[in-house]
Amino acid sequence: MTPSHEHTELDDDRADDGLRRFARIWSRAVYPATQTSMTRAELEDFLHPLVRTLSEALHTQPFSPAPGREVGEALVAAHCTSPDALPHILGVVESYLVLYGSPHGLLAVDEARSRCARLQHAIAAGFTRAVRERTLAEQEALSRAALAAQSAVEEALHASETRFRAVFEGATIGIGIADMNGRLRDANGALARMFGHTVEEMCRRNINDWVHPDDAPEVWRLHRELARGERDHFRVEKPYQRPDGTVLWTNLTLSLLRDAEGEPRYQLALMEDITERRLLHLRLRYEATHDELTGLPNRTLFAERLERILTAGSGARRFGLCYLDIDGFKTVNDSLGHAVGDQLLVSVAERLQSCTAAPAHLVARIGGDEFVILISDPDGREEVTSLARAALATLATPISVDGRDLSVRASIGIVEGPSGELEPAEVMRSADITMYRAKDAGGNRYEVADPDSDARAIDRHSLTTHLPAALERDEFFLEFQPLIRMSDGTVDGAEALVRWAHPVHGRLGPDRFIPLAEHTGLIVPLGRWVLEQAVAQTCTWASGLPLRVNVNLSPRQLHHPDLVPDTIAVLEAAGVEPSALCLEVTESALISADEAELKPLWQLAELGVDIALDDFGTGYSNLANLRKLPATTLKLDRSFTQGLQRHPADPVDVTFVEGIVSLAHALGLAVTVEGVETEHQAGQLRELGCDTAQGWYYARPSSATEFAREWATS
Repeated sequence: MTPSHEHTELDDDRADDGLRRFARIWSRAVYPATQTSMTRAELEDFLHPLVRTLSEALHTQPFSPAPGREVGEALVAAHCTSPDALPHILGVVESYLVLYGSPHGLLAVDEARSRCARLQHAIAAGFTRAVRERTLAEQEALSRAALAAQSAVEEALHASETRFRAVFEGATIGIGIADMNGRLRDANGALARMFGHTVEEMCRRNINDWVHPDDAPEVWRLHRELARGERDHFRVEKPYQRPDGTVLWTNLTLSLLRDAEGEPRYQLALMEDITERRLLHLRLRYEATHDELTGLPNRTLFAERLERILTAGSGARRFGLCYLDIDGFKTVNDSLGHAVGDQLLVSVAERLQSCTAAPAHLVARIGGDEFVILISDPDGREEVTSLARAALATLATPISVDGRDLSVRASIGIVEGPSGELEPAEVMRSADITMYRAKDAGGNRYEVADPDSDARAIDRHSLTTHLPAALERDEFFLEFQPLIRMSDGTVDGAEALVRWAHPVHGRLGPDRFIPLAEHTGLIVPLGRWVLEQAVAQTCTWASGLPLRVNVNLSPRQLHHPDLVPDTIAVLEAAGVEPSALCLEVTESALISADEAELKPLWQLAELGVDIALDDFGTGYSNLANLRKLPATTLKLDRSFTQGLQRHPADPVDVTFVEGIVSLAHALGLAVTVEGVETEHQAGQLRELGCDTAQGWYYARPSSATEFAREWATS
């Protein structure tokens, strides 16, 4: 047996030990409140597979609480049905299921607790249903006994009365017999205790007066049908008002007792007190649908409400959604601690609720620092945007937490429109995209969803997810643009430019995918691939094109610890001298770098690799810093040479370029200009002393084969 197998079996044994401890704790808590004939040890053995069922349900993907109902039914089948049993059952599950049922931390704590709450709800539902079915069976037996007793009065009045009274008085459920006018003729002690009356007081009541505001609409319709003899019985869940003002919830079965001629004679009411179970159900429902920290509705309740609004079926109804994310909340947690972060979230929740008092507004917390405000049937987009502005305004005042005044900024994505057009997942995706658009625009603002912006974001996401596979499938390729000596028009080198042959979108330029690669970190392997391909290409050109190849280096590559050894390895593998390679780094990346970050470039420069300062003029750098950089070349950004295309050339642009060239030459740097598009522009740059140039005037980027064919004899 391998060590990994031994380790796996050890983990399984530990997990099973945890489940056995859970079963032992459960049996100790439940056994005193059961009516089972099993010993406590036998009860523990009975509970062990139920514990395993709950543990497996906790981790099943997708999650379903259905096994919890089966566990509840099994407990009733084992006679764990005393009135106090269910709270003990659920209390142990709440306290120990996550601890022993998820010992390896396979689930996030919040997710495990949410699932545990839903399993408790399912256990209670299964338990209740099984108890109800057993109670109904008892009720049917009582009903038959009562009917048999009433119909046999003439034959054996005394015996029947004795038998009926034994059942009537000894029953644990409430029993009342009323005439067809609704006046109670008899009631047992259980029924009197439910209502807080004596039996005598109960017999002065009329069941027609027991109306409650929470009665379902069909309750009294069913009662009228029974009174007219149109039905023999019905079952409903019905509330009653007690004298102390509390509400009694019952499972009511009302049956019609007929005389020998079949005419309605009495009404037999059987009531089971389900108040505690209902309160437990409501508590579990609340815990499953509300955020424990802030008390706001959680993602589950929000999703239910959004689904209801979007599927309302009325084309005239609209909805509005504000999806809010706190800017920089991670910094609060990291610097001040999660306790402060939690207090901040509670304060944010309170402020959001304060500006959304309308019944049609639902404020929910759906994630760590993510909140939503859902509006049912707003008057228009202005109502939703006004609410977003109010939310930002109420958060603008600093929040005091532990003596600190914390400023809160938030980004909000707004989706507003008619119900029925979008699915909930589409609404949330649009809101998420729009919220990040607000965040990318600087935060502390809101943006309104736009289909075109959503499409672009989805397209970016699609490209991002396909980038790794694209590199593996060799979907990238290089094109080369010549660098021309301005003194004689000959080719001095070539810049390697990467392209993506996307299977769906076709040929994509670097502006479509390089930022995505930089963001995801894929730029490092992609950059190495470009370097390998570009350097290897110089070998195939060696006979006719003794060229230097320029390769762009991204900021993330600049900070990668393997930059120097990787570059040396690529050059050695291709058998190319370091002087044949020029690495282009943007001005902003170099100027902002400290000595440690510049060290790899200095090492490469000392080996003979040229370093070009790309897009020069866009980073607002201090020109005095140029002498501190390992650069050998300045690449002047095309935006500063556009004025040279005109006749006459813009004197400001001429002066600017002339000054840069003079300074660069004084520092021993060569000057390359980008974006040369006209003959006049090329002549102006030549007169100003620029060393090399590239642009469409000379050639567009082309494949390695086309480049060699065009420039091999130049």
